[in-house]
Amino acid sequence: MNGKIVLITGTSTGMGLETALGAANAGWRVVATMRDVAKADRLRKAAESAGVGELIEVRPLDVTDPASVAECVNGVVADHGALHALINNAGSGHVGTLETDGVDVARRVMEVNFFGVLNATAAALPHLRATGGRVLTVSSVGGVIGQPFNEAYCAAKFAVEGYMEALAPVAATVGVGVIIVEPAAVASEFVANVGIPADQKELTDRMGPYAPAAQAYLTRTAGAFANAQSAADAAAAVVAALTAERPALRVQTSDAARAFVAPKLADADGSAVFALTSPWVA
Repeated sequence: MNGKIVLITGTSTGMGLETALGAANAGWRVVATMRDVAKADRLRKAAESAGVGELIEVRPLDVTDPASVAECVNGVVADHGALHALINNAGSGHVGTLETDGVDVARRVMEVNFFGVLNATAAALPHLRATGGRVLTVSSVGGVIGQPFNEAYCAAKFAVEGYMEALAPVAATVGVGVIIVEPAAVASEFVANVGIPADQKELTDRMGPYAPAAQAYLTRTAGAFANAQSAADAAAAVVAALTAERPALRVQTSDAARAFVAPKLADADGSAVFALTSPWVA
């Protein structure tokens, strides 16, 4: 054990679950949070099987509820005396388009994927300043390149990327590291929760004039996820950034993710942007 405490949001399945296991295997004491702790059995069983059950505790946290976030973060610090890292993993996807969805759908997606990240980060920052800790936020390659029929989700992830990129040099002046993690396709339950029904005709039917484009998108996406990175491999990249001595601002979790963002991000690891803006606050 390294004696350090990390709080991770959205740990009931997928990358969040695997990140909790990976951090515990690296010696961290993990506070694994989820909105519904009734879904914690899978994590607990996996932790016991991996021999790290004593290093993982489960607590309720709804990132969209500032009171829930404050209660959880303050409780962790009260019980453990410190907080050394926050991993913003909780999120939800959505497939649709503006004309048929309306604006309220975009607001709901932003509430979880963007404002949820801000709620958790704001609550954690005073404690991370005290420990010289880190904030790691799981974004997406969709936070770099806008993807058809993922308008609301990509908008939220673009917002996360911009916010964290802007926060990084400011947080660095008080000793807090900020890292953005960008997975590409990951094989996890997240895919099943983005709003694609088992009967894809249900989705294309509600797309109206966009149905042919939606069908083309679904066909392409099925191929992309056939070669998806495993949740464990993606989580390993998160844990590597958590434990690295000098992690980059921006971390892609796979060669596929790096190749996907490369056309837009010549500064793939964020070092040039960070070097540009850090002197503004030095």
